Amino acid sequence: MTNSVYFGSAKQKRMRWQETLPAKLDLMLERLHLRDRVQGENVAIKMHLGGNIGYSTVHPLFVRKIVDAVKQGGGRPFVTDTLWSVLSAHTRGYSSETLGCPLIPVAGTSDQYYTAIPENYKNITAWKVAGEIADATFLIDLAHAKGHPCCAYGGVFKNLALGCQVASVRSAIHDVFHQDPYWFPALCPDAETRQAIIAACPREAISQDREQADGLHLHMEPCNQCGRCMQVAPEGAWKIQPVNFESFQMAMALSSKAVLSTFDRAKCVYLNLVTHIAPVCDCFGMTPIAILPDIGILGGNDPCAVDQASLDVMKPYALIEEHIPEPYAVQHDLPHPLQQLHGRFKDPYLVVRYAETLGLGDSRYTLVDVMEETAPAEAAGVVSAANL
Repeated sequence: MTNSVYFGSAKQKRMRWQETLPAKLDLMLERLHLRDRVQGENVAIKMHLGGNIGYSTVHPLFVRKIVDAVKQGGGRPFVTDTLWSVLSAHTRGYSSETLGCPLIPVAGTSDQYYTAIPENYKNITAWKVAGEIADATFLIDLAHAKGHPCCAYGGVFKNLALGCQVASVRSAIHDVFHQDPYWFPALCPDAETRQAIIAACPREAISQDREQADGLHLHMEPCNQCGRCMQVAPEGAWKIQPVNFESFQMAMALSSKAVLSTFDRAKCVYLNLVTHIAPVCDCFGMTPIAILPDIGILGGNDPCAVDQASLDVMKPYALIEEHIPEPYAVQHDLPHPLQQLHGRFKDPYLVVRYAETLGLGDSRYTLVDVMEETAPAEAAGVVSAANL
């Protein structure tokens, strides 16, 4: 049996407020029976509150609607994110007054309140699930779908995997990129050739290693695997290989598993606002111009299905190339627009596949338009954005 993923399109047939996204969110919360499920629950609304002068995070109006629904159902809501985002949230319009509930750092004011879950994965020996998340009895994963330089896409899994761990673990997740060797200095002892490898990258993703005089360091985030550096490097000395990029997505899946192990599955809801789709994550502290059109909002009870559906509704659209800043270069031969931007080894679907193998959900879904009884289904029971 496939999961129902509810969809509210950003498109309007008529100029009526009832067809705008906030109104469609109301219908979605009804379809998800949120009010009926939160009586007496301590409800964590995990979202990204952004940083600096970013304004593409989920607008306070949407958050307030969710908070009010939880309170109407007898739940005790609080909004939570990393310490640095919470401390500056008021400068971007998020406060207890505007949202209607407290804003609490996920791991307390010292970022040291957590539950440790031992697990060995590359450089990681334990997950440190933020204490306010572990203490909550109901989870609303409220994500903003956008591009991401580490994995091409950030949605409901990224919101959990990075935003529900303490800072030291977030750093370790980013460092998994470097646990599989990609530079073999014995095969390139010549300093001039090393400088040529550095200079070959149009995105300045390669630098001299800070600890080894004959070392090179690949900054995985800006790397789009164009291969220019490989054309300069001696054979076998320098590798751009899938394992380094894929390990980040496995780390996200494992981190999400640790986070979700603190909740009853029936007490989790996943919402993804697929609007103002920027090329990078909201933690950059700025809002670049959108590179895809606004698509809508998706919600459901299965994280795999919601992220899969969110990626699927983006897939038919072409990148707005005049909005893409330098030095990004579009690789048109790749299947998903976000992968075209970030590179072939940053498959945005990979975290969903890893999460499925870990038993976190099922990516099969039926898309249900909240403005209709059901959206017209294709043969596989999945509706593409082109048909909406």
